[in-house]
Amino acid sequence: MIGENLLGPEPTRLPAEVDVVRALENEETLESVVRAHPESPLAWALLADQADAEGREVESYAFARVGYHRGLDALRRAGWKGHGSVPWSHEPNRGVLRALYALRRSAAHIGETTEVERLTEFLTGADPEAVAHIEGRG
Repeated sequence: MIGENLLGPEPTRLPAEVDVVRALENEETLESVVRAHPESPLAWALLADQADAEGREVESYAFARVGYHRGLDALRRAGWKGHGSVPWSHEPNRGVLRALYALRRSAAHIGETTEVERLTEFLTGADPEAVAHIEGRG
């Protein structure tokens, strides 16, 4: 069939989190953004990043775990079936990818090596360049 994608599912492109981005641009606290938008993987990922930067590894893990689950919910709502591309180049996808990365980082901090391996595979499958972008190398 003409136009059929023979390589797998179409890339998942999440809708923009306009209210979350606006709140962040207005420099609202991360806690207030999470309270107003608990469904936002981006808000939870940023809260996990903040906790990690402050050395609060267990809290970072918990925040990242919530962001991960909120990200899975968002991906499924967008038609994702458990595999396929989630490109970093589509900016609204970045919250989910950052939540995955934050959980991977936090799992490493607490010694959960099988989770690190699983999340590395997940991130690489979603977008092989995501980790480099998140770490500022992309």
